[in-house]
Amino acid sequence: MDVLVRLVVALGMLAVVPTGLALTGEPGAARLRGIWWLPATLGAVSMWLPRGPAATALAACYAAATLALALLAPRRLLRTRSLAPREVAVLTALATPAVAGVALVAERHGTELFGFSLRMLSLTVPHFHFAGFAAALVAGLACGAADSPAARCAALGVPAGTLLVLAGYFTGEWVEFAGAAVLTCGLWLVGLATLRGARAAAADRTTRTLFAVSAAVLVATMLLALSWALGEATGLPHPTLTWMAATHGVGNALGFALCALLAWRRLAAAPATAAPSLTEEPA
Repeated sequence: MDVLVRLVVALGMLAVVPTGLALTGEPGAARLRGIWWLPATLGAVSMWLPRGPAATALAACYAAATLALALLAPRRLLRTRSLAPREVAVLTALATPAVAGVALVAERHGTELFGFSLRMLSLTVPHFHFAGFAAALVAGLACGAADSPAARCAALGVPAGTLLVLAGYFTGEWVEFAGAAVLTCGLWLVGLATLRGARAAAADRTTRTLFAVSAAVLVATMLLALSWALGEATGLPHPTLTWMAATHGVGNALGFALCALLAWRRLAAAPATAAPSLTEEPA
């Protein structure tokens, strides 16, 4: 499982985050994207080194980049003065990689941060790249493409579910299950909004296929997330962490996050695109 998690995290660092940064419409994110490859490469390398000073130093370089990204969130909020649903989603996307960055430093140092085991810290890193950054950003984009009640609920549900899962780490399995349920509903609504809005706006078959795959994958992967969280809370039989990494983790990374962000990039680059802008949102 360790090798699989490292590969998934490297995908998040080196491909998913920089692709998403180009879609935020945030000037600071665009500038940060230009140098992202360097701290992301250092962070990815840190995962393959033995725990210790060298791995910690490389992980800290990546954590510094995620913290710089997180600082763009309050700047954006001060500029837009908006907490509209899609703005909440994009603010969440800017802030959550920092949670992954801090967890990576602690895990590479061998420190059980806040009482969390090293295994849990290692799984926190991909979670906040994909459920935190990618899912929230895609929810915001979907809300911009189809400003419907379902899309607005998705743009609020994904951040709320992500934060509830984080709170569950500290308070207990039932809160974590509630977070998984809210996140699942939010992501299923993202899939619905994607199929109704963004996929219909795509002019070419490749983009439409990427959107369709990203929406379809969420049905299976989030059912797995629900079954795992329910099993943890109740003691009922549920998938192991190894099985979850190989199915839920890989499916969300490749099938949802990467496909969705590539589709949005293609849509944004298309002539006379209907892709939404995340640069401004009225209060």
